[in-house]
Amino acid sequence: MKAGIFGSSGYTGSELLRLLAGHPEFEVAVATAHSHAGEAVGIHTPSLAAAYPGLVYEESDPARFDGLDLVFCGLPHGESQRIVPELRSRVGVVVDLAADFRLKDPALYPQWYGEEHSAPELLVDAAYGLPELFRDDLAGAALVAAAGCYPTAAGLALAPLVRAGLVVSTGIVVDAASGVSGAGRGLKESLHFGTVDEDFVAYGLLTHRHTPEMEQILGAQVLFTPHLAPMVRGILATCYARAASGPGSLSTADVMDALHAAYDEEPFVVVGDAPPSTKATAGSNTAHVTARVDERTGWVLTLCALDNLVKGASGQAIQCANAALGLAETAGLPLAGMYP
Repeated sequence: MKAGIFGSSGYTGSELLRLLAGHPEFEVAVATAHSHAGEAVGIHTPSLAAAYPGLVYEESDPARFDGLDLVFCGLPHGESQRIVPELRSRVGVVVDLAADFRLKDPALYPQWYGEEHSAPELLVDAAYGLPELFRDDLAGAALVAAAGCYPTAAGLALAPLVRAGLVVSTGIVVDAASGVSGAGRGLKESLHFGTVDEDFVAYGLLTHRHTPEMEQILGAQVLFTPHLAPMVRGILATCYARAASGPGSLSTADVMDALHAAYDEEPFVVVGDAPPSTKATAGSNTAHVTARVDERTGWVLTLCALDNLVKGASGQAIQCANAALGLAETAGLPLAGMYP
């Protein structure tokens, strides 16, 4: 199948190229990057030189994708909604890695993203791309909104417990830390080495854009606080919820059983007793989860670690494309992480 990438020079676009180089069914035919048009991919990102010796970034023109089976959009928020309406008439399947089509309620976009949605009629058609939780929506989908990195981690950690009625659906707290690659490849003073190194800082207090996406996944109220960690890759989400039946009514075995029931047949989720580690997930499409119950206070603690560029972005997008096109979800995706 012929695939293209709209916006392929950023971190998620480069990660798509890396992963697609090993995909048994997808061949990259077009990679656009407006600011790097005419530049060889291997010059801009040397790690891709051996995999794509002849590939050159092209201008970001939707007409370049005519007839392709699949197009990934790796654009900043707000750009996809202006391009996808035209792309849909030119290609088979569109998988968007931005937030443009994730929220079903168009009224949430001006509240959380500061502007009206320019193609609200497409929101109802977009399948939400988190296969472990919404797989049935992906088969045959022509437009997929791949889930965000933080919402993926929080959703995988919490959804089985919320759906089973084990925890209260209000007052859920999500504290999560991400590596700097989550902010993209562009130059920002806040991401300089001298700024990030040996620092750990919270940001987006009470207003982070991923909050309504988490609430949509869970059907629950969430207080979300993101943090920037001095590492390149990885997300660790530490989530807190109240036991539905009060202190002493729930055990660690109960919540672990719920996670095992949800994920033991899932190739990309590992349920374990040990606290999950971001390093264990680096380079893989695999998330690691665990949970505990503090019977003294009645709080449930559940954690998830993943690679924000793979399971949190590009790997997830490929997993969604596989599902939409009837391929094995594992096709072209690494199960094992890189260590050390």
